[in-house]
Amino acid sequence: MMKWWKQSTFYEIYMPSFKDGNGDGIGDFAGITSKLDYLKELGIDGLWLTPFYPSPKVDNGYDISDYYGIDPDYGTMADFETFIQEAHQRGIRVIADLVLNHTSSEHQWFQESKSSKAHPKRDWYIWRDEPNNWESFFGGSAWEFDSETNQYYYHAFAKEQVDLNWANPEVKHAMFDVMKFWLEKGVDGFRLDVINFLKVNDSFQDNPYDEEQIHLYDKDQEGVLTVIEEIAEFVHQYPDKFLVGEVGSEELDILKQYSGLKKLDVVFNFNIGSMATFDTEKLYQQLVGTEQAYDSTQIPTLFFSSHDMSRHISRFGGDEDRAKLVAALMLTAKGVPFIYFGDEIGMRDWITDDISKIKDVQGIMGYQLALHAGKSQEEALVVANEKSRDKSRTAMQWNSHANVGFSEGVPWITVPEDAYKVTVEDQIHDSESMLSFYKNLLKLRKEHSSLQFGEYEYLRNVDGMIYFVRTNGFEKILVILNFTDQQKTLEIDADINLLLSSRRTKLDRGAFVTILANEAMILKGDIGNDLVKER
Repeated sequence: MMKWWKQSTFYEIYMPSFKDGNGDGIGDFAGITSKLDYLKELGIDGLWLTPFYPSPKVDNGYDISDYYGIDPDYGTMADFETFIQEAHQRGIRVIADLVLNHTSSEHQWFQESKSSKAHPKRDWYIWRDEPNNWESFFGGSAWEFDSETNQYYYHAFAKEQVDLNWANPEVKHAMFDVMKFWLEKGVDGFRLDVINFLKVNDSFQDNPYDEEQIHLYDKDQEGVLTVIEEIAEFVHQYPDKFLVGEVGSEELDILKQYSGLKKLDVVFNFNIGSMATFDTEKLYQQLVGTEQAYDSTQIPTLFFSSHDMSRHISRFGGDEDRAKLVAALMLTAKGVPFIYFGDEIGMRDWITDDISKIKDVQGIMGYQLALHAGKSQEEALVVANEKSRDKSRTAMQWNSHANVGFSEGVPWITVPEDAYKVTVEDQIHDSESMLSFYKNLLKLRKEHSSLQFGEYEYLRNVDGMIYFVRTNGFEKILVILNFTDQQKTLEIDADINLLLSSRRTKLDRGAFVTILANEAMILKGDIGNDLVKER
């Protein structure tokens, strides 16, 4: 039986920014529930929710202070339960973001751990008399001195995000209890945050340097894959559950170790999705490389934006035609697609001219480290904007009648009247809008099984035009993506039919088809024919 997630398109909701249901300026479960019909109409099968647990929000909820509750900003447990029920009634599954690597420094476990060297929970975290040279992935030392017990504790990220000691079996047992609780609450699986950081090398050797620190001993360590297999076995005892891992690497050789038989169902393919600037050849090579590297039990993920990175429309130049091409690739190529909220209407990055408006810990630390390195305030602000993840976290632009932005004093941004039409209200009845294109893509994906789980018959890049044929033995779909500013021609099968184009509604018949500049085309041909006449 085909697993449901292989046929699904997921949609990431950044909790505080999607939809405010009670008027306090913060997204919440009541707001998400009110927009489930929108998501169903869009064609979404699964939702990924960023952390919704109680948290001081030093890192926007990835610093959890209570694994068994709902943060009051997002509602109550009853609101959560209503949301799950309503989503399931619409055939929409829900996966929850779960941080197994670290807790908030305000978590009761850590408060007990730091209270005394003799406390039973002391060994739940990683303590040392002297720090080594390990650096936080947010910048600065990964060790923080605790004056109460005169030792240093380890934090791979912010000092308020304290790493758990997964070498202690009590920690593993406690976290499995957490997973059990939410699985029995009805979640359909988990997105596991920075899952390759669960283990560190207990020799605590200094990391080497090559211009910057090489994280040789503090991630991807021996034993972590064994823990991954135990997590997968535990979660998959529950029927139809899905596990996606965030593995902090862009190296395919590392990524592929974490998914497949007895491991995570999929991992995020940062080798494909995190391109800083658009490069057709690099994108093509990563698609090909992933196809060659993965075995028959593995399937890639396809995403180009998230709460941790710049939105792809901004990263790739701000052009809507290119954004449609990227959407077409994401929803037709081989893999499980993840849409970031707001990308379906072309939301752009937010950049600030005021450091006080940045709330993301990475942006703040980047600013402080830049000043410490001797940069001016203006130069440090540039660094802060580059490193800050606030840029992609502004509120969903449902309409043009209200300000959109962040709550709690962070910037509120008015959509300029002469700006891009980047609201749902502007686009919902516009057949040529980004939103309509996404709806049409998702509709096609549902209607054609080869776009859900078909194999590549071939995958090509010719002078900046990527094209591929996917087939499941019952149908063949040809996807042509012209990422250039020039028209291209391709010799195709005469009986082929146009299903969707980003730039036209019908196809002129003939042996050769002209592909317009920056056009995405999806066509269907006869199963027995060669759809492209390759020379």
